[in-house]
Amino acid sequence: MIDRLIELDQELFLYLNGLGNVYWDAFWMAYTAKLHWIPLYAVLLYLLYRRLGTKMVLLTILTTVLMVSFTDQITNLFKHGFERFRPCHQEGIKEVMRVVKDGCGGRFGFFSGHSSNSMALAILIGMTLRDKYKWMVYALVIWALLMGYSRIYIGVHYPLDVLCGWTFGAISGYGFYRLDKYLQSRFTLKEKDKGI
Repeated sequence: MIDRLIELDQELFLYLNGLGNVYWDAFWMAYTAKLHWIPLYAVLLYLLYRRLGTKMVLLTILTTVLMVSFTDQITNLFKHGFERFRPCHQEGIKEVMRVVKDGCGGRFGFFSGHSSNSMALAILIGMTLRDKYKWMVYALVIWALLMGYSRIYIGVHYPLDVLCGWTFGAISGYGFYRLDKYLQSRFTLKEKDKGI
């Protein structure tokens, strides 16, 4: 059963990776690069500031940093626990796949850190802003889904790596959203008790 699932995952990877062409390579390489998204993060920070104010936005930033650290560390535990090779390191796959990215990253790829971090961020920030910007959570989830696809396109993750990353990220993002709401309510109560 597991062997068949892995085989199907590899076949789907080769199909999706093979759909790419040189005209799109630069776009997906840019899309997958974390630093290219700094303007988006700046806009989200501004919207959070407008929605929450200075004190609460600092609390949400702290929650976000904790969440990304958490998802990153759990992702690394899984990668080193399962030791599933990335497609670009996998014998029998790397010889027949489209190579887009120079260098492949670490040896192991289950599950995708880009997918889990981007989905966690999409859920946490999207849920926090949804009362003022109802469309935001949908837009950010689409951004996270495309981030996951970019990892398949450039050849560093299998579809199952990405799917598990999205799932873990969504659960983590929602959990940290609830934590952020709880912390904000506690902080607000303390301010009211002090008469601030």
